[in-house]
Amino acid sequence: MKGRLQDKVCVITGTGGSIGRAAALRFAEEGAWVVGCDTNAAAAEETVELVAAAGGRMVSLAPADLTTMAGCQALADFAVGEYGRIDVLFNNAAMAHFNWIEDITEEEWRRNTRDEVDIVFFMTKAAWPHLKSSGGTIVNTASLTGWRVFRTLGGLAHATAKMGIIGMTKQLAMEGREYGMRANSISPGVIETTQTREQLKDKEWADYMLGKTLLGRLGKPGEVANVAVFLASDESSFVTGIDIKVDGGMAVW
Repeated sequence: MKGRLQDKVCVITGTGGSIGRAAALRFAEEGAWVVGCDTNAAAAEETVELVAAAGGRMVSLAPADLTTMAGCQALADFAVGEYGRIDVLFNNAAMAHFNWIEDITEEEWRRNTRDEVDIVFFMTKAAWPHLKSSGGTIVNTASLTGWRVFRTLGGLAHATAKMGIIGMTKQLAMEGREYGMRANSISPGVIETTQTREQLKDKEWADYMLGKTLLGRLGKPGEVANVAVFLASDESSFVTGIDIKVDGGMAVW
């Protein structure tokens, strides 16, 4: 039986990280030709090896700098050079920075914009001509922090950036519609990743955040990857311009 992403060329950014690695494994499991990247070359290569060991197909460009248009163009060119086209772009990579309004500096603000918004815009623009040709699909990673604020989290720049991703996704869905393209986003809640592991060592922060999670536990990277597979596949063929919260019910109460 063919997989849900059988023979689709899927570019996934940040495949050296927790969610990116889980997505690479799940996409490959569903039959995709995966193109990954990361700033960390060793972590990126480890993901390639894990995908190969599981019987999947994956290539990776690392180290990759997606904070510049040139870096994103290099990844798009690499994908097309390897597989001839791009069917799916999963803009997963990001680096969040946290601070409060009275403490955040101009440099911190601009760094957050660069590491969370610019990389999505640049990568999408680089891949856009190929996605137009294939009638492709875009999946962007936003965050529940765009929808909810938390008293223990100095998330001003992060919340602004991630709600910007949600707005960008809607615009992309509108602009791509005439080419058969779709664009959606995912807003994870508290997921156990390499980025949240340090935060979770703060008992006050962890207790507060988990107390707001309806299911009373952390999310797993694979649970986000499962939603990305759905949005990337033809199963979601009538779904575009939306954001799906993968948050264990945090947004409910």
